Amino acid sequence: MRTTSTFSILFWLYAKRIKNNQAPLYARITIDGKKLNISLKRRIDTQLWSPEKQRVKGLSANAKSINQYLNEVHAKLFQCYQELRADDKRITPQTIKSKFLGDDKPKEFTLTDIIAYHNDKMFYKLHRNTSRLYLISQKYILLYLKKEYKLDDIELSLLDYKFILGFENFLRGHKPRHYQKQIGNNAVMKHIQRLRRMVTLAYDIEWIGQDPFRKFKQKLIPTHRGHLTGKELELLEELTLHSLRLRTVKDLFVFSCYTGISYIDMMLLSEESLVMGLDKRMWIATKRQKTRNPVKIPLLSKALNIIKIYREDKRCQIYGTLFPKISNQKVNAYLKEIAIAAGIQKNLTFHMARHTFATTVTMTNGVPIETISKMLGHRKLTTTQIYAKVIEQKVFDDMEILREKLEINKAPYKSKNTKRNH
Repeated sequence: MRTTSTFSILFWLYAKRIKNNQAPLYARITIDGKKLNISLKRRIDTQLWSPEKQRVKGLSANAKSINQYLNEVHAKLFQCYQELRADDKRITPQTIKSKFLGDDKPKEFTLTDIIAYHNDKMFYKLHRNTSRLYLISQKYILLYLKKEYKLDDIELSLLDYKFILGFENFLRGHKPRHYQKQIGNNAVMKHIQRLRRMVTLAYDIEWIGQDPFRKFKQKLIPTHRGHLTGKELELLEELTLHSLRLRTVKDLFVFSCYTGISYIDMMLLSEESLVMGLDKRMWIATKRQKTRNPVKIPLLSKALNIIKIYREDKRCQIYGTLFPKISNQKVNAYLKEIAIAAGIQKNLTFHMARHTFATTVTMTNGVPIETISKMLGHRKLTTTQIYAKVIEQKVFDDMEILREKLEINKAPYKSKNTKRNH
């Protein structure tokens, strides 16, 4: 914890509240640029006040009394600052004010307090799906508190490293009623991450004096992001389907393979989403629902052809969209049928189309990772770099196959040489 800081005290009159030539007297505490005013419950004649000396002018008994009082206030405020430093406590204008006023034992905020505060102040900034995930995490936090501590709530000041490790162990051993198995490692880390963000918020608004997460290290396991190979994508594109529902879903999937647009964003595309790019060709311009990041994607010919197929489709005209409306659940169910029909031995989901765009369609064809990141609407380049690791893994796997072939061919070559030497 930082124990050094810039600290200053200023006495001043609140000129905007002058009444009968008298203004309220205040002390201003400044710590590292952060300011806080303390009312000293006195009014001073403005004509007798010296802003430069921050004292009352003159040698009258009243002037001496007030100036002596200001000296005492200054000394006490400085003492409060020194004591906080000596106790290695967090030094802020608020903590000094609380100590000065004898209120250095403020209200003990609890875990449910920060949950309620977070939901009230932050939910409007979050996507509804993210908000839903926070509610699930909060349910697990309170369930852990109930089962392990036999409590409905706990003071934030009591949260420590042991509490966090206990929550991690609880999650790893918990089996949700709606799920077939225990919570996976990365899902456990996501729940802890949400708790961490709420606790960090409590620290930032000075509800707690230290961050219990400072020693915690997140342990995420890299996940394999499934995608179609060039051959598999070709099989899918050439597949003839007689069912309208399957043809529609196949078209949506292939469109995403050539644009990287997610299911939810695709369902919202309209004629207004089509814009003319700098190259005088058609682009898609939209905002990602998940991150609210704007994205602009040049349309490849295959994607343009799919748009043309649905130009006169009555299902699109009803909603004013580029593509027919269909639920995500049905899309993923129909993709299973399509995969079987195409002979693709993968658990096909709509999100695989986005991964296919990032890997097979763009990255393997030399499109720079920065460009791919921009088209995918990623906030951070590190998110896109996961796809680069997928490509590296593919290179590794292919080279392993080649290495095995060379080793197989190497043995008979040696035996022939051996015979010649004899």
